[in-house]
Amino acid sequence: MREERLLERLRSQSRDPGRRARQDPKKIVDSVLVHLQRILNTRQGSVLIAEDYGVPDFTDTLRNYPESVREMERSIRQMIQKYESRLRSIRVNFLPPDEDQLYLRFQITAQLALDGEKVPVLFESLVGMDGRVDVKR
Repeated sequence: MREERLLERLRSQSRDPGRRARQDPKKIVDSVLVHLQRILNTRQGSVLIAEDYGVPDFTDTLRNYPESVREMERSIRQMIQKYESRLRSIRVNFLPPDEDQLYLRFQITAQLALDGEKVPVLFESLVGMDGRVDVKR
């Protein structure tokens, strides 16, 4: 039931007490995707309760492209490791752009910890020239 927010879990449990043990992998992956989108579009220093939550402003980093690619990979990986506990063995790799691309692509591979089982997952993040990050499966 970790695929749902707290209030959704409480409502579901009251309607179906036996549901507690079942997890829907698709819902969990969708929830992880939404959370990754939130993490990667939050700038460090903008969340009062956790100054290190989010990533540095990539628009500044993009000025030093291609030298800054490794720093971006590391920033993305560190934030996911710290703030998305459902993922393990996280790898972030830069995907070389096509000639006419106006964004940078990073492949995120990991293992989803699900009922004692590790399910491989793959996401792609696109960093636009404005620093906005789009994450998709």
